[in-house]
Amino acid sequence: MPFIDKVIFVVDRKDLDYQTMKEYDKFAKGSTNGNASTNVLSEQLTKPNGAILKSKQTNQPIVVTTIQKLNVFISQNKNHDIYNKHVVLIFDECHRSQFGQMHTAITKAFNNYHIFGFTGTPIFAVNAGSGGNPTLRTTEQAFGDKLHTYTIVDAINDGNVLSFRIDFISTVKEKENIKDKDVSAVDTEKALLDSDRISKIVKYVLEHFDQKTKRNEHYEKGGKRLSGFNSIFAVSSIAAAKLYYDEFKKQVNDLKIATIFSYAANEEEVDEDFDNTKLDKNSRDFLDSAIADYNTIFVTKFDTSADKFQNYYKDLSQRVKNREVDLLIVVNMFLTGFDAKTLNTLWVDKNLRQHGLIQAFSRTNRILNSVKTYGNIVSFRNLEDATNEALSLFGDKEASGVVLLKTYDEYYNGYEENNTQKLGYRDLIEQLNFSFPLSVQIIGEQNEKDFINLFGLILRLKNILTAFDDFAGNEILSARDFQDYQSMYLDLYQKYANKGGNDKENINEDIVFEIELIKQIEVNIDYILMLVAKYHNSNCKDKSILTDIQKAVDASIQLRSKKELIEGFISRINASSDVNKDWKKFVAEQKEKDIADLIETEKLKNDEARRLVDNAFRDGIIKTTGTDIDKILPPVSRFGGGNRAERKQTVIDKLLAFFEKYFGLI
Repeated sequence: MPFIDKVIFVVDRKDLDYQTMKEYDKFAKGSTNGNASTNVLSEQLTKPNGAILKSKQTNQPIVVTTIQKLNVFISQNKNHDIYNKHVVLIFDECHRSQFGQMHTAITKAFNNYHIFGFTGTPIFAVNAGSGGNPTLRTTEQAFGDKLHTYTIVDAINDGNVLSFRIDFISTVKEKENIKDKDVSAVDTEKALLDSDRISKIVKYVLEHFDQKTKRNEHYEKGGKRLSGFNSIFAVSSIAAAKLYYDEFKKQVNDLKIATIFSYAANEEEVDEDFDNTKLDKNSRDFLDSAIADYNTIFVTKFDTSADKFQNYYKDLSQRVKNREVDLLIVVNMFLTGFDAKTLNTLWVDKNLRQHGLIQAFSRTNRILNSVKTYGNIVSFRNLEDATNEALSLFGDKEASGVVLLKTYDEYYNGYEENNTQKLGYRDLIEQLNFSFPLSVQIIGEQNEKDFINLFGLILRLKNILTAFDDFAGNEILSARDFQDYQSMYLDLYQKYANKGGNDKENINEDIVFEIELIKQIEVNIDYILMLVAKYHNSNCKDKSILTDIQKAVDASIQLRSKKELIEGFISRINASSDVNKDWKKFVAEQKEKDIADLIETEKLKNDEARRLVDNAFRDGIIKTTGTDIDKILPPVSRFGGGNRAERKQTVIDKLLAFFEKYFGLI
């Protein structure tokens, strides 16, 4: 709008300014300026839009800054021209940092402004604090009338975020009808921090970690193949963080665990103060020790000093987003405003309520892929009433039916929704066995499509049910029968994919293949080699093992591309074979033969082609865009009639087939 002189988008954490600028860039590249210091902010608010700044950037009409920098700017510039210009102030996450002196100082300084606040969890009278300015306790008092409401219920219904699945794990027998305030807080905390209780909770987390985070299942993100999701563990205090961190280290495991916290006057509130000088010596020493462990794992050099701690926060944040950290223990930090799509589980040993509860839960429900169908909450406190209250406050009184996943019984046996009966897992398996018995071939395109849709429904339900402990032993189909059905499903996937002339999951409007769900439940090459060793130990006489191998390979979209290799290796097995050693040697020999043949057949540049392939195995993906492929192609005469685009596509197809054949084996 031409009559607006400046838009100031205000965040309350340093990492959020970069996150916000990235979002603006999606709409208009370079439309915003960030700032590393108050001096830079001052220059942006002093020079006209379009002017060249000291940083060589063009001064943009939108500035993203932290509330802290803006507050310092105001305290140092009492009579600045910007105060009389037409300014729009937008406060992000406006349920935080908006009810104290900084907010008052900012709104007093500007004379001609519009002010907006964004939050998923407004502060109402019922969830407002009792301290501070009584006229500045709610979001409405700070920002005026509510302009628009889009609740978590709307977001879930629109498919913008996921529902939650909550496990309440009882760890302390609580007396009925007694509120926390009626019980000695010291005695309660002492019981909750009992070493035996901490030990049992850690044991539970380690035993259920793979199940909740789907650690044994795989998907691709950002060009990398990742194993499962990661999680945050929210605890009640710094003392609790120390006890849990030490106990996780004590109970030997292969998880990458980190922790972070800072001083907070009230640990019930979510606050991200980076000032560690207020921490007591024991807490700061422990944090330094935990950061030293982190430095060892990731080869970094952070500590609790001011600048290095902020850099630790940024580095940790990125590694959680990249799924490099498996479990992050926090007190208050990372429980609001932090978005990591790979994060699917929140372990809770902390009293959460109202906006704090919804904010913490919402770390887990960002959409990533079809494998991640909900956010997992595992609570070791009795938060059921608090959860229902929060959902009523920020959704509506019927919100829990939408926001929370249904029960195990409903998914397994079926349920009614909007006057329609939804079939459960048991009914779908019965329908599968009746309509598509394994002994009968599926004939006709409509029958094939019916099978694809039915088995897709089963895959989606099974993906949800595996998070319930009750599902173990109640799968109905044997593992072998499920493999056979999965093999039929993949046969049809390859048939319809080829018919469509591509390898996309949506082949046409009425067929959707759940390939991501297939990938995350398939066996790996180690399992196949274990069966090969078993076959070898039978002196190559137990042919039933060969059937097991064939079924497992046919049911796996990843291993199908390796079928020729596996069968070729098995044909060489004899009494003197060392299965694991000979397999590695066989794969290396075949890989060298295949790449040499490919280079010779397509007349590729030898060194460049081998470098491209080596990088692909290192990165987990072969780069087919950009100039990488062009660099390995031989020269094609512009006047010789050679179709370079067609030739390039042939090389890409062969490289992809080669990569799929050997990926995971090298």
